[in-house]
Amino acid sequence: MGRLDGKRIVITGSSRSLGRHFALACAAEGASLILNGTNEEALACVQQEVAALGGAVHAVPGSVSETSVCNALVEACVSKFGGIDVMVNNAGIVRDRTLMKMSDEDFDEVIAVNLRGPFLCTRAAALAMREAESGHIIQITSASGLVGNFGQTNYAAAKAGLMGMMYTATKELARYGIRCNAMWPVARTDMTQPLIDKAGKSAAELGFGEPQDVAKGLVWLASDAAKAFNGQCLTFNGLKTALWHSPREDHIKQEQQPISIEALEEYYAEINPLPVYSSRD
Repeated sequence: MGRLDGKRIVITGSSRSLGRHFALACAAEGASLILNGTNEEALACVQQEVAALGGAVHAVPGSVSETSVCNALVEACVSKFGGIDVMVNNAGIVRDRTLMKMSDEDFDEVIAVNLRGPFLCTRAAALAMREAESGHIIQITSASGLVGNFGQTNYAAAKAGLMGMMYTATKELARYGIRCNAMWPVARTDMTQPLIDKAGKSAAELGFGEPQDVAKGLVWLASDAAKAFNGQCLTFNGLKTALWHSPREDHIKQEQQPISIEALEEYYAEINPLPVYSSRD
């Protein structure tokens, strides 16, 4: 018995790197898969790998920035497998540049794939899941979206947007039996390898796990073992796991009358600013 037996799962961006390992790990645990990617040759290779594991699999090529592709992913899952249980929004691209050097195109391309795409897929999946009164949508976020990262204004904005989307979907979709969570996979991938190379240290020294190990975190999150989790953000690097707090208040001051500027000056004069968290702390 696999942990994902009977689960019908769509994984975007599953033709290479971490997405490929997500697909292989889910297939090994019994899931039926709809794969997606823009490189049809690479996508076909992963489809063959999944089939070799005995998994039911179908591929839908195309960019998730296009509404028709996102709708086709969900429609394929429903038509091929009879429904959709889990949507994994993993597809992503980077166009790294510092804020003042970033072009309109750099920003728009990343937002189109990394934020618009998950919105389109989430909407399509939610409509199908509503009919079944069950389902699970998983947003793949990153450190950039949680704490920011130098040279990634566009990527950070998109990944932070996924967190806001996840929290909102949690509120809107719970009444239909649909859960929404996020995962920050800390893995050595095509995207993170340049950062590793630049640091001059090994992936392990920097806290990046191997993708085949990190994929186990997605298997757990997609399984019934995590069915009590909703509105959560899981981080996993193969050796370390944790849950992130949603944004919350600190240093609360509540008065019965409007607070004056002078009172604000006095109050905050005694309070140190909150520390800016670093994923490397």
